[in-house]
Amino acid sequence: MSWMDVLTGAMEQAVGPTAIVYCLAAIGLNIHFGYTGLLNFGQAAFMMVGGYAVGALVQTWGQNLWLSVVVGLLMTIVLAFVLGIPTLRLRADYLAIATIAAAEAIRQTLGAASLNDQFGGQDGRYGFSDQLKALNPIPRGGFNIDIGAFQLGWRSYDFFIMLIGWSLVLILCFLIYLMMRSPWGRVLKSIREDEDAVRSLGKNVYSYKMQALILGGVIGGVAGIMSGLATDNVSPSDFATDTTFFTYTVLLIGGAARVLGPVAGALIFWFFLNGLDLFFDKATTPGQTFIPASIMTPDQASLMRLIVMGLVLMLLMIFRPQGIFGDRRELAIDGR
Repeated sequence: MSWMDVLTGAMEQAVGPTAIVYCLAAIGLNIHFGYTGLLNFGQAAFMMVGGYAVGALVQTWGQNLWLSVVVGLLMTIVLAFVLGIPTLRLRADYLAIATIAAAEAIRQTLGAASLNDQFGGQDGRYGFSDQLKALNPIPRGGFNIDIGAFQLGWRSYDFFIMLIGWSLVLILCFLIYLMMRSPWGRVLKSIREDEDAVRSLGKNVYSYKMQALILGGVIGGVAGIMSGLATDNVSPSDFATDTTFFTYTVLLIGGAARVLGPVAGALIFWFFLNGLDLFFDKATTPGQTFIPASIMTPDQASLMRLIVMGLVLMLLMIFRPQGIFGDRRELAIDGR
């Protein structure tokens, strides 16, 4: 078994399109959970609305891609209002219940057989990113780079998506850095600590919460759109409940309420998750002697990455719950 192949594959995935999608989703969730203390357990709903709006408008109704992107982002704002109006005046856990229920309700609706002509059922929509592919300046042979002993390579369109995605990540991080150091951002962090105290100072807590929910939801919609454009497909299985849980994992690994926390979390999480997958896959390949079949079969290897990653996350939450770069005080949430 070649350790170099494992490390190379893990490094490619750590900065690849999937890592970018979860990084963007975690940036939005950071505004909700990290800075404002909103327990959004349905970030996948915002991703789904953004992704499906683009996929369905382009493929089903023949609309322009760029117009569809704008419509998708507007629909995430509508979803934020629908979820926020009845819940944001109540306890924090009501938003958690509403968002996780909404995410599953939307997913089941979009995958329904009765709406197959509009949304494609369980197969979803595909073949809607041709306009973006036409702008791809990367040669068809892909992009390759040597970093010491590592020879990394990505397909042409994947690298184009990476350029767009990481540019969006840098822009959003810079904007959030500025916003969270403004009076508006300081009010959000104060709401997280004690919203009654903020209310006593004459601030409209409900309005600030709604603004945070909308902003984080729109960024989540951007993540869903990037997911669809990266794979040229959106389907209900892409936005299952574990999508939100993976996003929380990315955020908590890097550190909540840290501008670069989602970026670090995405890089670390996808490096280890894919590295473990490649390691156990190669270690159980017939002819390899590293892990004999009497201990683990190839069929069992695919599950081991989640088991090992789960143990690592448990240890992280026990010994460093604030994440690698976070501050324990930033996890305080006012649930009143």
